[in-house]
Amino acid sequence: MTALDVQQTTGNASLDKRSWLESHEEGYHKALGNRQVQMIAIGGAIGTGLFLGAGARLQIAGPSLAIVYLVCGAFSFLILRALGELLLHRPSSGSFVSYAREFLGEKASFVAGWMYFLNWAMTGIADITAVALYMHYWDLFAHLPQWVSALGALLIVGSMNLVGVKWFAEMEFWFALIKVATISLFLVVGTIFFAGGISIAGSAPGIHLITEKGGFFPNGLLPPLVLVQGVVFAFAGVELVGTAAGECSDPKKVLPPAINSVLWRIALFYVGSVVLLVCLLPWTAYEAGQSPFVTFFGALGIPGVGTVINIVVLTAALSSLNSGLYSTGRVLRSLAQGGSAPAFLAKMNRQAVPYAGILLSLAIYVFGVVLNFLVPSQVFEIVLNVASLGILSTWGFIVVCQMMFRRAVSRGEVADVSFKMPGAPVTSWATLAFLVVVLVLMALDYPNGTFTVAATPLIAVLLWAGWRWTA
Repeated sequence: MTALDVQQTTGNASLDKRSWLESHEEGYHKALGNRQVQMIAIGGAIGTGLFLGAGARLQIAGPSLAIVYLVCGAFSFLILRALGELLLHRPSSGSFVSYAREFLGEKASFVAGWMYFLNWAMTGIADITAVALYMHYWDLFAHLPQWVSALGALLIVGSMNLVGVKWFAEMEFWFALIKVATISLFLVVGTIFFAGGISIAGSAPGIHLITEKGGFFPNGLLPPLVLVQGVVFAFAGVELVGTAAGECSDPKKVLPPAINSVLWRIALFYVGSVVLLVCLLPWTAYEAGQSPFVTFFGALGIPGVGTVINIVVLTAALSSLNSGLYSTGRVLRSLAQGGSAPAFLAKMNRQAVPYAGILLSLAIYVFGVVLNFLVPSQVFEIVLNVASLGILSTWGFIVVCQMMFRRAVSRGEVADVSFKMPGAPVTSWATLAFLVVVLVLMALDYPNGTFTVAATPLIAVLLWAGWRWTA
């Protein structure tokens, strides 16, 4: 056999594999347009980490929180660009799970998919818990049992996901729009006060509020370093646009601008908001347990601002729950098609919704409702640390798949794409190194993070047993 024959044989094998993978996308309705995909990308990048968590982080790290957001946001963007390169190669509702199957094999696909499911299963439980806690803000629901609100949120969002992809997309569009509108309002009002030098609560805005209060690192370098792991998880969900690609009407046209827009939105919404916050009021004015936006608007004497922000964070939690159900249903279907999950999870209804996978996720979330009944004060702590491992695993698989795709391109096995990860392979290796640093920081966060990382061997054993069972 000649070298040309070998090359043709290899090329035909690669083509057959891609054809087989592409056949798995059949059955989905290509119903997502530019408007919806843009908002899905925004919604994945903006969550309660900004609206609620920024208050506690400002209290710990001061103005240096802006630098932490910038660094973590930059790596999140690189991860999204790595995913974008894969999406332009072959749009897939299985997202990185499908790419792991193509470039790393079925075992890697199994691990990637089930770790992602673990992430969203735990995150979804946290989301319904958050909804229940936010509902207690209003006196009308103050005495309502936490599990009742959690179950109500689950029924509403679950129903919308089972009806059809357009219902999910419309919900996510409006959820994202509420978040964007809120931050935009703050940026406009805050800029007016800053530019006009209008005093707030007896304090004149300006850069001097940073320099006179210890500079960007008032508490030293250690606090912002410790915050890195928490801020990384605030960006969890940016990869959701990859799952939506398989149901996008024109992925090659819609996805690149949607992905590229995430960088400036992170810079504006996260970094810009934090810098403006500490230039409007001393960073010591912000505190844990209260949204920094409530602190600012409250200082202006605007009534009802707490209610408005509570609606926004409630929206953010529902958005995350909505996204989790959408993505796990598609990922579980991809796993089932590859033989890495029970076959019934590949089933779809007449609306082209992988209902079996969504129902499985809903069953896990019902367990979360039970936890809200049994240990309502401990649910967050129990699930979020487990979810963090799934996030790191997901992002790591995306970058490794992108690196393997580049190697396949160099060997002539697959066609190149124009939408490439900037600076690769240097940025690919740098991103993997960053994820390892985050894992180390988690391990040093005693006791929760330490115990979570220590549980990794147990998770590995469970994955091995699951692989043996499905093989």
